Amino acid sequence: MKTNTKTATYKEPKKPFQFDLFVLLNSLFFICLGVIIIVPILKILVDSVDAKAAYGINLWPNEFSVSGYKVILSTAALYRPFFISCLTTVLGTFFGLTLSTLGAYVLIQFEMPGRTLFSYMLLFTMIFQAGMVPTYLAFKNLGLTNTIWAVVLPGSINVYNLILMRNFFEGIPQSLFESAEIDGCTPLGTFGRIVLPLSKAALASVGLMFAVYFWNQYTNFTLYITDASLQNFQVKLRSIILDDQSLAAASAAGIFQTTVKNAAIIVVMAPFLIIYPFLQKYFVTGINMGAVKE
Repeated sequence: MKTNTKTATYKEPKKPFQFDLFVLLNSLFFICLGVIIIVPILKILVDSVDAKAAYGINLWPNEFSVSGYKVILSTAALYRPFFISCLTTVLGTFFGLTLSTLGAYVLIQFEMPGRTLFSYMLLFTMIFQAGMVPTYLAFKNLGLTNTIWAVVLPGSINVYNLILMRNFFEGIPQSLFESAEIDGCTPLGTFGRIVLPLSKAALASVGLMFAVYFWNQYTNFTLYITDASLQNFQVKLRSIILDDQSLAAASAAGIFQTTVKNAAIIVVMAPFLIIYPFLQKYFVTGINMGAVKE
């Protein structure tokens, strides 16, 4: 004799719709903020491929053309500055991550004397700075002017990124450190075998911040570097855009100056517009996990 048995499934009752004014206003705010950010970028992108770029908001080019990009990419004077920007970004990101992770690891050593004092000293530098003239004189006396180290070394020490890494390290369970110590692991070994493998998300997010900072660096290059052979991509590109002869040559070829300028902006933004979507999950995860404590 066969018996049919039916498995009872529990369905959660539907929650009645509740109007939330805060959620509505919050959503409208971020929608407006997104439009404010996206529309100018879209405008620049459209004008960079528009042979007849005009004032106003055009969501589609009047006459599609990549002549502006050809002018920028065919300018041989931009090749070395592009290499300088890449070199500065790689070195600055490497040294920045190294100093931030090592400094953050030191600050989570609770038995270290003066730990709180060092933390306050770092925070002090975020509020009070030496100023432009003393900083320039210090770089000059150290022989850093007209070298890329005048850009790499100061930017590698970022207290904000160091604090982010420290908060993330404090979220690692203390039991892991105790287990490593019982197994005979040295503090440096614990850092390399436990802390760093668990910090990939934080390293990606902080590394992205350093990379964006060094790639967009402009002020330090104009203040501390006067050698034309050491100009980075942004400084050289600006000088070419503002050079009447360069734009006059483009105009003579039938290319609008606005098209060339917008193409230059997109070329500068392109590397991180391409990279960021792949690192976004690490960026968000790293910041969120840094706020979680055991």
